[in-house]
Amino acid sequence: MTRSKRALMPDYLRLIALFGIVVVNVQFIAFSSLKGFVTPGADTAADAIALWLIHGLALLKTYGLFSFMFGVGLGFLMRSAAQRDLPFGRIYRNRMIGLLVLGIIHGCLFFPGDILAIYAVTGSILYLFRDWPVRRLVRVGAGLLVAQALIAPPLLLATPETPADMFLLEREMLGEGGIIEAVMFRSIGFAITMPAFLVIQGSAALGWFCLGLAAVKSGLIDQSGHPLWKRARRLCLVPGVILSLLGAAIWQWGTTVPGAVLTIAVAPLATLGYLGLIAAISRPPGPVMAHVLRAGGSSLSIYLGQSIILSTIFAGYGLGLWDEVGRTTASAIAVLVTGALIIALVIWHRWIRLGPFEWVLRRITYSGAKPSV
Repeated sequence: MTRSKRALMPDYLRLIALFGIVVVNVQFIAFSSLKGFVTPGADTAADAIALWLIHGLALLKTYGLFSFMFGVGLGFLMRSAAQRDLPFGRIYRNRMIGLLVLGIIHGCLFFPGDILAIYAVTGSILYLFRDWPVRRLVRVGAGLLVAQALIAPPLLLATPETPADMFLLEREMLGEGGIIEAVMFRSIGFAITMPAFLVIQGSAALGWFCLGLAAVKSGLIDQSGHPLWKRARRLCLVPGVILSLLGAAIWQWGTTVPGAVLTIAVAPLATLGYLGLIAAISRPPGPVMAHVLRAGGSSLSIYLGQSIILSTIFAGYGLGLWDEVGRTTASAIAVLVTGALIIALVIWHRWIRLGPFEWVLRRITYSGAKPSV
């Protein structure tokens, strides 16, 4: 795994994924999560269109991009440990512990849909695959993505109907309650949903982890102009997006179950197309874009910052906008918050190299790690 120069594709990938993931997450931060994944509400035509676009263009695809980057990160961490002669096993164990701790805190305090805890658990499994050849990683990764497309729909669609009293309790604790009530509700929600998310999202996450690690081992991540990215763009992007938008349209305005199943099933195809498209735009940036990409590299701080700020904006202990604005407005707020976080990190990086949460995770990761003798 040699590298002659810095890979630009991961920087663009992180930045794009951060905007995609926040417009998905805000739908569960600003509105009732008890209405479920299957039957999201839209009071106006504009909100229905917004949900259609979010489901068709972002839902599950941005999680795939983030998960792919996790596998890339493992490969980069292996490179760094080898170059510095550090014990990779200890470093990686510490990193997973750090992610798990941050994920539990994040899930209980701010957003029950946290992915860091899922990444810590499934990332621990990925460690067992670290020495696999590229072909095996690709085969297993693809198989896990297919498995997720098969197991996710019945699990998601089998969610029992929520009693009306629970909706009233949710509004009372999130929309009108104080910070203690909100944390209690989120903590319970995090504990209840995590086992199902580990199965539904964990299988796909591990699949993308494998593909990301394979991209580093093969040198593909360092070559944004590689023919394989061109094939992904040519063969997957248009069909994946069209089918995903079709599924989302059926889901939004037609029969719920077939639309949701199609949207879930074609998400990996669209994600591969997105990877090909991101590779095409991964070119040396100008001065301004270079600062933006560097800020986007602090993706952990931006991801956690999104939840911290948005949960405060919408919760009763903050601005109290929970379920008070439309889907379009909530999505616009989420994008603006992400832009503000990037600007803040551009300023931050003028003096400090690491983002705040990257600094915390790095301290945990390299705790007690010394060069091998």
